Amino acid sequence: MNLFKKIPLFLALLTTGFLLSCASGPKEKMTHTQWCATRYQKAEELFKAEKYGRTIEKLEDILATCAGTGYMEQAQFLIAESHFNMEDWIEARGEYGSFIVNFPGSPFIETAEFRKAISSFNMEFRVSRDEANTTIAMKDFERYLSNHPDSPLRDSVSYYYGLLVDRMAEKEFQTARLYLRMEKPQAAVIYFKEFLETYPYAKRRPEALFMIAQSYNDLDQFETAKLYLNIAKKEAPADNKDIQKQIEKTEKRIAKAEEAFEKRLKKDAEKKRIQKEEKELQN
Repeated sequence: MNLFKKIPLFLALLTTGFLLSCASGPKEKMTHTQWCATRYQKAEELFKAEKYGRTIEKLEDILATCAGTGYMEQAQFLIAESHFNMEDWIEARGEYGSFIVNFPGSPFIETAEFRKAISSFNMEFRVSRDEANTTIAMKDFERYLSNHPDSPLRDSVSYYYGLLVDRMAEKEFQTARLYLRMEKPQAAVIYFKEFLETYPYAKRRPEALFMIAQSYNDLDQFETAKLYLNIAKKEAPADNKDIQKQIEKTEKRIAKAEEAFEKRLKKDAEKKRIQKEEKELQN
């Protein structure tokens, strides 16, 4: 009984809806540009909601279908921003790179170039591997400053660039230390000298000075070892007890090695003298 009571009400609503639709006339068809605009608006909403994966899906549809509508530039930039926020650094760098190539006159170009460099900086880095990613990041920051010399982000660039230099320095330092541990002091000396000349302000400089002194000590080149140790002495803070202990320890090691070397020389000289006398007696 209740079912039949609802049917007239339903028919009345249906009729009203039909009349209203007829009165308003046929609905205008959405243009392709309007479709792209709606699609982009939805992507922006997803981006603001931090749903970056879905944002990228919507934007990729726009890139595939909305050429010539004015939404390609925004879509490409927002794809890069989405990858950046997801910390997909390789993808982010690639998307910013595509944006820079395709839209060089965009008002977002400076932001894109800076974030491309930041993405490079954040790509995987391990001291034990080659420094290709570090080199790429350095070039990206150099290019950014070259294109935007008056950028208000110059201090930030200098900060990141300094960290990249530290990475390069660490790589060189670890290589030199490895040779020292492998008991190849000659090779260690070459790398430590390169490190000290190339990275004069590196954090590892005090350690490098001690280690190159140790390397020269192992080569029985005591005067050169003392020379580098004196440099460490001059540069060491007087209130740094650890470094002062290291200096004292290295001084004792060099003195002990020099004394042992002198004794060995005397012993060898005495041995040669005896051999010479024995040879003369035989003749």
